[in-house]
Amino acid sequence: MRKYLSIAVILLGAIALTACNEKGGKGHGGGYHKGDVHWGYTGAGSPEHWGDLDPKYIACKTGKNQSPINMTGMVEADLPPLEVAYQDNGGKEIVNNGHAIQVNYAPGSTLKIDGKTFELLQFHFHNPSENTIEGKFFPIEGHFVHKAEDGSLAVIALMFEEGAENQELQKAWAEMPKEAGAKGQLTTAVSARALLPNDLDYYRFTGSLTTPPCSEGVRWLVIKAYSHASKEQIQAFQGVIKDNNRPVLPVNARVILK
Repeated sequence: MRKYLSIAVILLGAIALTACNEKGGKGHGGGYHKGDVHWGYTGAGSPEHWGDLDPKYIACKTGKNQSPINMTGMVEADLPPLEVAYQDNGGKEIVNNGHAIQVNYAPGSTLKIDGKTFELLQFHFHNPSENTIEGKFFPIEGHFVHKAEDGSLAVIALMFEEGAENQELQKAWAEMPKEAGAKGQLTTAVSARALLPNDLDYYRFTGSLTTPPCSEGVRWLVIKAYSHASKEQIQAFQGVIKDNNRPVLPVNARVILK
């Protein structure tokens, strides 16, 4: 009887270990299992796997109008001006969400385009840039994310080159949270309008969110003029969040307007 009990215990233990392995349990040699992997930029959660991690992310894998892209072969067009009406003191909360450094903006700042009004929700930063221009990467790319009442999205993208210190950017950098999930109130609010150049001439294409769920139908408005950040500011960002850029994706049948 004791012999059979011992065998039973061994068998139950083997079954439990197998079940743990199938779930990708930590410390048990578990392999890749989509339900246990959070999206990111390296390893099993890297961009090439996003579409397999969750059914809600399927557009990351099957979408034909995905972002970012390499902007080349632009076509001349009579693009309407960007009408931005941003509050100067709207950027008061800064967040390290583990994927980017993000400044949340207070309600009441808007972008008008195509006869539609979009509210500025937040802006965040990637390094190096996600979109490229004629194959050129930039050390930082800022994304100003807007949403209309019907749920449609518009993103203004701004490229930063290495140069002089950016005083407006420094207001955020001085209080940049170092740990993922950390956030805080900025001592001095950051102005989204002050980050943008005076000249808002832009390239335009239809794309997607560059992070899961990679939803398409996003208006992408890439400012032609570049901003700047010092070498120290670029390094400070890279010291907290490095290489948070999704690789460029096929343009397919899209037209990039200028």
